[in-house]
Amino acid sequence: MRWLAVFSAPLTLWAVLFSAVYALHGLGCALGWPSVSTPFGSLHVVAMTAVWLGGLGVHLIILRAAPTDPALGSRLVRLAGWIGFWASLLTLWPVLTLTTCPATL
Repeated sequence: MRWLAVFSAPLTLWAVLFSAVYALHGLGCALGWPSVSTPFGSLHVVAMTAVWLGGLGVHLIILRAAPTDPALGSRLVRLAGWIGFWASLLTLWPVLTLTTCPATL
């Protein structure tokens, strides 16, 4: 049972991160965050980037803690870790770089 939890953790983290970043996108658009400036850019991009980078950091911690023995189960855990990391990196990058909010009527 522990193996299943360790195996599914990176993919679950990707799903949570995906939901959180897209929720922040909608919330930021609704609250007008793109027009709020911070030293690092708009509050909208900064909030989403902070969550994204934090999630990538957790992915790296999971990869670091993954077992390194050559058994099939351990290799599958490492593979799931890398899949989760790359999925988080690639599926959320466009949201951060191409952030647009619909115009209000």
